[in-house]
Amino acid sequence: MMSRQKIPLRVELPLLVWLVIVWGALWQDFSLGNMVFGAIIAFAVANLLYLPPVELSGRFNVLYAVGFAGRFLHQLVLASFQVFWLALTRGPKLQNAVVAVRLRSPSDLLVTATGHVLSLIPGSLVVEVDRSTSTLYLHCLNVTTRDDAEKVRQNARRTEEWLIRVMGTREDLALLGTDAPHHLDGRGHP
Repeated sequence: MMSRQKIPLRVELPLLVWLVIVWGALWQDFSLGNMVFGAIIAFAVANLLYLPPVELSGRFNVLYAVGFAGRFLHQLVLASFQVFWLALTRGPKLQNAVVAVRLRSPSDLLVTATGHVLSLIPGSLVVEVDRSTSTLYLHCLNVTTRDDAEKVRQNARRTEEWLIRVMGTREDLALLGTDAPHHLDGRGHP
């Protein structure tokens, strides 16, 4: 049996809080008793079952979180109107594409968070994730040219940048200074 490295409670606490919130949301019951039981379940899942450790950075920048929330809401509203307009004007003639986006951070947490945020915005959906290269494959509406695909990549990387500033590690923050993805494809493209 493999022994698991003990993660300090300070680092594990945000994960446990998140699991308790998810527990309450799934049961649609945020009563004290249900939340205490959810906390017991969260602790058991995080410490007794063998799962790959979710190591959080231990930092959370509230100012960037507020800015990120504003940016997300703006994109959500704008994309909703764009998808509505495209459905009215182009209907079934609309062209779509799958766009590969290599992210900078190798963190599973940041890749997952970026993918979820992008999937919540109408007009794009993550159809595949390559963990080994931190690549998201996004199915996007109204992508007909390389410039359109590059705009999708820039938006995805900007979303990742915001998430790194909110909760990334020092190493993730250092990646923002280089502005180069950490992997290149065979043709030298990110």
